Amino acid sequence: MLTIHHTPRSRSHRVVWQCEEMGVPYRTLPVAFPLTDEYRALNPAGGVPFLEDDNGVAINESVAMMLYIAQKYGPTPLLPAPSDPLLARVLQFSVYGEATVGMWINTIMISRFFAPDEAKDNWSVGAAKGRVEHAIDYVSANLGEQEFLAGDALTLADISTSYALGIWSGFLEGALPDNLTAYQARMKARPAFQRAIAVK
Repeated sequence: MLTIHHTPRSRSHRVVWQCEEMGVPYRTLPVAFPLTDEYRALNPAGGVPFLEDDNGVAINESVAMMLYIAQKYGPTPLLPAPSDPLLARVLQFSVYGEATVGMWINTIMISRFFAPDEAKDNWSVGAAKGRVEHAIDYVSANLGEQEFLAGDALTLADISTSYALGIWSGFLEGALPDNLTAYQARMKARPAFQRAIAVK
């Protein structure tokens, strides 16, 4: 069975949400901060989430976990088949949600919560905010009036990107275009999302 080392509202939410959507059995183990020596020994990269599975599988990147689960425990509509033209778009936005939106959000989060007061609004933070805003405009333009980012059903692209948008509009109180505000409301209304957000 999958073991997800989990902190509520962290990137492990993506993985728990996906398991709930797919009906894949899993268990969670809570991770507290500061990280313990025991956890650092298990996951030397540090951070959350950390995924374990049978046969020594160990993964510490949330999008890699999502792809692994979809492929091992699929097939699933969350990840189109290799022959489906939608696969490219799903992969694009699954990675974009973390490697672009999430990466720049990290800079802002670290400054907001850990930097001394005089360094909270430094040049890097201003540049990161600009990059996040540009990335959000890109997502907004690609979503348009569609319900989902890729095709007519939820995919990994939505789980990954919606999580990043939630950090921006929640923890950081950033603005979203109207279509992304409505999109986020749809994502949060999903029963699997609600079950995942309740996991402690």
